[in-house]
Amino acid sequence: MKLWLDGGLQDIGTARVSVFDHGLTVGDGIFETVKAVHGRPFALTRHLDRLTRSARGLGLPDPDLDEVRRACTAVLDANPMPLGRLRITYTGGHGPLGSDRGEHGPTLVVALGESGRRPDTTAVITVPWTRNERGAVTGLKTTSYAENVVALARAREQGASEALFGNTVGQLCEGTGSNVFVVLDGEIHTPPLASGCLAGVTRALVVEWTGARETDLPLDVLQHADEIFLTSTLRDVQAVSRVDDRQLPGAPGPVTAKAMRVFDEHAADDLDP
Repeated sequence: MKLWLDGGLQDIGTARVSVFDHGLTVGDGIFETVKAVHGRPFALTRHLDRLTRSARGLGLPDPDLDEVRRACTAVLDANPMPLGRLRITYTGGHGPLGSDRGEHGPTLVVALGESGRRPDTTAVITVPWTRNERGAVTGLKTTSYAENVVALARAREQGASEALFGNTVGQLCEGTGSNVFVVLDGEIHTPPLASGCLAGVTRALVVEWTGARETDLPLDVLQHADEIFLTSTLRDVQAVSRVDDRQLPGAPGPVTAKAMRVFDEHAADDLDP
């Protein structure tokens, strides 16, 4: 296996990042996960646009998107596989053992891991912790994921694949690595970005392609929504069959099933929508 580091391809077994890299010591970094189908990335332009937005929000220099594209192509060509998780990581680089940044410049790593198609349905739980819709890094895809690790571990303990958060005012927000949609009276709704959720690439495409509405939703909407589904880079559109102790028999429901078909059709027509 090969990955991209320090401007070129390196063997995954020998590639090294400094133990003083700010991405490691203080989580000072951003990333993107891109679906790759038979060596071709999906929606790469949208992911790179968000990478730049996250960098600016964190105060990092704009990434060199030409280099990132070259790196993605090189890594995909070097590691052929039918379905892959292409991970772009961009950090503050070598720095001191505190929050101040060093002068060495950022680190760019592009790596690929094999993935499989997700099941059509999954179980989720809600967690008691909140997303801060007014935080300094709200809406940025940073490498500070410890909160998500804790929440996802709880979900796994309860036989679920995702944990859903509310925000500080009790509104439905997002999952650890997904956006959430609900169906109410035949209409699709999803929390607005003001709720504190990440501007998911798949979320944006589903809103565009299905006409879903951005709506402030109380967290307890999950207890009476007709249908619930998740979106993310590797889930695409995935129906929820259980939330906490509530079963949703027949998932995916008709609205979710149509959203799944619409997404698959549009995605097959254009790999960089």
